[in-house]
Amino acid sequence: MRTLHSLGVAGAAVVLAATGAAAAPSPPPAPKPQITDAEVNAALERLPGFVTDALRSTGVPGAAVAVVHDDKVVYLKGFGVRRTDAPGAIGPDTVFQIASLSKPVSSTVVAGTLKDPADWDRRTELPGFALKDPWVTGHVTAADLFSHRSGLPDHAGDLLEDLGYDQAYILDHLRLEPLSPFRASYAYTNFGLTAAAEAVARQHGTTWQKLADDTLFKPAGMTHTSTEFSAFAGAPDHAATHVKNPDGTWSPRYVRDPDAQAPAGGVSSTATDMARWLRLQLSGGTLDGKRIIPADTLATTHLPQILSQPPTPPLDHTGFYGLGWNVSYDDAGRLRLSHTGAFELGANTNVTMLPLEKLGIVVLTNGAPVGVADAIAQDFFDTAEHGKPTTDWLPLFAQLYAQALDTGRSATDYAHPPAGAKPARADGAYTGTYVSPYYGKLTVTADEGGALTLSLGPKPMRFPLTHYDGDTFSYVTSGENAVGRTGVFFKDGTVRIEYLDATHLGTFTKQ
Repeated sequence: MRTLHSLGVAGAAVVLAATGAAAAPSPPPAPKPQITDAEVNAALERLPGFVTDALRSTGVPGAAVAVVHDDKVVYLKGFGVRRTDAPGAIGPDTVFQIASLSKPVSSTVVAGTLKDPADWDRRTELPGFALKDPWVTGHVTAADLFSHRSGLPDHAGDLLEDLGYDQAYILDHLRLEPLSPFRASYAYTNFGLTAAAEAVARQHGTTWQKLADDTLFKPAGMTHTSTEFSAFAGAPDHAATHVKNPDGTWSPRYVRDPDAQAPAGGVSSTATDMARWLRLQLSGGTLDGKRIIPADTLATTHLPQILSQPPTPPLDHTGFYGLGWNVSYDDAGRLRLSHTGAFELGANTNVTMLPLEKLGIVVLTNGAPVGVADAIAQDFFDTAEHGKPTTDWLPLFAQLYAQALDTGRSATDYAHPPAGAKPARADGAYTGTYVSPYYGKLTVTADEGGALTLSLGPKPMRFPLTHYDGDTFSYVTSGENAVGRTGVFFKDGTVRIEYLDATHLGTFTKQ
């Protein structure tokens, strides 16, 4: 007789009945909707005051918020200003960079191109893209790359983007990154996901932008949504990105062009358009009675693919990653889908949905991440579910972002050389051209006064070097992944850059 393990619950019940054994206990009932219209309305009443207070207390210049419930847009409003140095209020049709909120949008696009959920498990084939292990290259799928379980290191390729390398160069050089166990480890990787999306576009003989347009944006009426930076920059009504100044004010000091990672972080959109996308998600791929995305391939994006977060405070829920989505289940057994987007150069976004309740919120802001977008979404759902927020979410998320910002910073304070620091050698000991297989060419030059400058990247970015001790120097990093001052170590005809060396690819050899 076959074992009960091979039969499942239903088969086991049949066998037990046939042998005269007691019937198997019934499985627990499926979760049911719990949030009433009145509770949603109470959360909606609190929402504008909370948004206004969050912007006032943090200084973030502006936000746009959309809420969808039962296939209706029940809230749609802009707050604050598009930029701090010019007039212009934010409205529902103001275009924002949505950063990594691009990922669930892109997984929706891919779902719309597939005929069967099993197609997510097709091998990813893209000229110029390979991983360090040839076996993994031969087996890695769109599902692996969209769920960050390919084995690539955390944020692999992002530092190449910061230095100005284009998508083709970055995808080609991922083959040099060391891999952790395939399909058994989670590491969030923008360019792995980008490779999978670009492979799907190539398979369809088109560009990623056109595929997104034809598959999702045009059919869904998302008329102000694009995957190209030029569309965002050229939109008359767009929200500039802002960062916080040392004096506490906010200003649009940087421009973030994410074209190299367009599928992972390059989408721009409006609260109006994102509300339409929310309706499509919560309706299983339909919008205004029309089927836009196949229900089964879209539903697959909502399934857990890998453990991404063990239970940790404050929520103490196990977190999973699906296909472009953070996936979790609450105490009532309800599926919860969410994603945050964050550019340190000036944007923070959040989408959160409870599909069973047909309830979702999207929050777009034009300030560097200090917790505003996440706190607005969490406070809204907290109020809808419990009648009032169970905690003060804004400082909690602010603390989490501050901790994340410190990750990668050097333990050495290079701005203050040690007492008795050894002098540097003559300039000639350091000047010259160095090469890394991963990061390309590095040059060190000296001016007439002996000041050293390090140059990196395809259109060389110049970094003045400051002496620290002996053959150790430092420079101030820049870009999305800047970590303050980083160490530069000269030794035996090589130079190693500390913050480029997390995966041991940051050593350059003198030519």
